Amino acid sequence: MIPGLYLAAILLSAAGVAALDARFRLAAWHAPARTALAVVLGTVFFLIWDAAGIAAGVFVKGSSPLLIGIDLAPHLPLEEPVFLAFLCYLSLVIYGAFLRRKNGSADT
Repeated sequence: MIPGLYLAAILLSAAGVAALDARFRLAAWHAPARTALAVVLGTVFFLIWDAAGIAAGVFVKGSSPLLIGIDLAPHLPLEEPVFLAFLCYLSLVIYGAFLRRKNGSADT
């Protein structure tokens, strides 16, 4: 297994989502400030959620050779906030696609 493969997969996936966003202007290319704010607030919310889960002993970091090995806090690997930001961004892009489809203004 290659250390960092999980982070690379997240970043590659984010690049693909960003390409779709750029092509169809669904989130960041439609409203960049609003998208950035939503991603930051969503990521912070989920990091607080993670911290509560870690403190309660519900969330623990497993041992995976795919992680880089850098922990931001106990049981909080570097990949976690990157994944959470990706999750928030992906959700906004999907929401933008559904809105576009609902409103019938599909760009080609």
